[in-house]
Amino acid sequence: MKEKLMKKKKGKIYFAIAGVIIGVINGLFGSGGGVAAVPALQKADIAVKKAHASSLAVTLPLSIVSAVVYASMEDFKWGDALILIPFGLAGALIGGLILKKMKNVWLKRIFGGLLIISGVKMLFF
Repeated sequence: MKEKLMKKKKGKIYFAIAGVIIGVINGLFGSGGGVAAVPALQKADIAVKKAHASSLAVTLPLSIVSAVVYASMEDFKWGDALILIPFGLAGALIGGLILKKMKNVWLKRIFGGLLIISGVKMLFF
């Protein structure tokens, strides 16, 4: 019983720390929190597809808060964002449908590949 309680407390601490880190990343990079949320959720023994899907639920409110903060800055233009929203919604629908059919191994490989490509591009270009 005592061991179960300790494990539960450690879980809460883990999620609290992960949540703060994911929030900071999301605020800095504009919705990049999902990149940190997926591995954090997987480390908490959440299945691959559930981790990807859950990261969306995590990053949605974070993205709304980040958007409000960015909107208060002079460089933000709603028109730029509004043009992308309908196409982004269509892409999200397509991605969600593909996720259902994709094998976990390919999901991990594609996600990892995108992270590597993005990292290399950001470092050198």
